[in-house]
Amino acid sequence: MPNLSKNRQDPALLALGLAIREIRQSRNISQEKLALLAEVDRSYVGRVERGDNNVAILTLLKLASALDVNLEKLMQRASL
Repeated sequence: MPNLSKNRQDPALLALGLAIREIRQSRNISQEKLALLAEVDRSYVGRVERGDNNVAILTLLKLASALDVNLEKLMQRASL
């Protein structure tokens, strides 16, 4: 389903998505594996990494945990 939100591709969402992608790739984790670990859909991980979704805080906590990084470090990596 396309995201028609005005927040789509917001600079903060793009930065957060890039930080998640960089950490995931540095740990050699696929989007599918991250999705399984965080208990979210694989396509959702892709949308978050592209900055297409305004990720909920609880989901962000799940993704950070699955990446073995705390939320503070994830936000720092995204310069947020």
